[in-house]
Amino acid sequence: MNARQQHRPTVRRSPLRALAVRGAAVTTLALALTACGGGEDPLAPTSAPTATGESGGDAPVVVGSQAYYSNEILAEIYSQALEADGFEVTRQFQIGQRDVYLAAMTSGEVDVLPEYSGNLLQFYEAETEARSPEDVAAALPDALPEGLTVLEHAEAQDADSYTVTREFSESNGITSLADLAGYDGDVTIGGNPELESRPYGPSGLQELYDVTVDFVAIGDSGGPLTQDALRDGTITMGNVYTADPVLAAGELVALEDPESMFLAQNVLPLVAADRAEELAATLDPISAALTTEDLVAMNARSQGEQLDAATIATDWLTEEGLLG
Repeated sequence: MNARQQHRPTVRRSPLRALAVRGAAVTTLALALTACGGGEDPLAPTSAPTATGESGGDAPVVVGSQAYYSNEILAEIYSQALEADGFEVTRQFQIGQRDVYLAAMTSGEVDVLPEYSGNLLQFYEAETEARSPEDVAAALPDALPEGLTVLEHAEAQDADSYTVTREFSESNGITSLADLAGYDGDVTIGGNPELESRPYGPSGLQELYDVTVDFVAIGDSGGPLTQDALRDGTITMGNVYTADPVLAAGELVALEDPESMFLAQNVLPLVAADRAEELAATLDPISAALTTEDLVAMNARSQGEQLDAATIATDWLTEEGLLG
């Protein structure tokens, strides 16, 4: 680690606490309503249909998801494909953010969950120097705790980005994170609460781009609350994922990251090591077929057409010929 990396800047907290509270409240409500229907434990099995077949053995496969609509679509794709191959599946969707669902994985409560390669690696190795899809994939197996492994990664990426309004970008000539060093105004970023302590959060912006920022916690994974905060000027930049269809609309712009602060974020199944062999035959073909364009299209159907994850998953699996 060089001297620049060793420097840990003091993060200036924004006084805009109302938005943080509002975001946390909305997230809590969403988890209560979507994960289990009320105030139940988010790790309790849902009532989604299951199927039993010879190839699945006696133990159901417990499929989990993050508290993020796009990740739930991927989890539903895994679930339906496994059911089509004869496994009994128990769904435990909308578990929470990474700290929560990884605890469920390591405790054995969940067998498989769609993950994103770079953030998963950085969770366990904060100082990793891997950045490309190939380097991240090579480093992941050794970084994971005993009992967990990953299967083949997809070409599809749903990466972190720092996103601004097009008006802000064009008015200030800012198209890259590096451009922020010359900006003479205050910069406030918004994102999930854990972003504040992540290597690509305020400390990463200071270390790699010499930019000091305020931080506002908005717990909707770059969704409508974050996007509205960008539009009304409450925040300067939002942590919006690159497969969000809002970026294709053009009103919001993801800033370039020339220092590769954000790692490659290929979609891949995180699985219990003792079930990896039996699950690979079903899940590896999904990864082989899944593209970033597919993610954007599925996310657009979820937001624009208000379709449920099960319908979107069935349609994609059918189009790809993966339902048998």
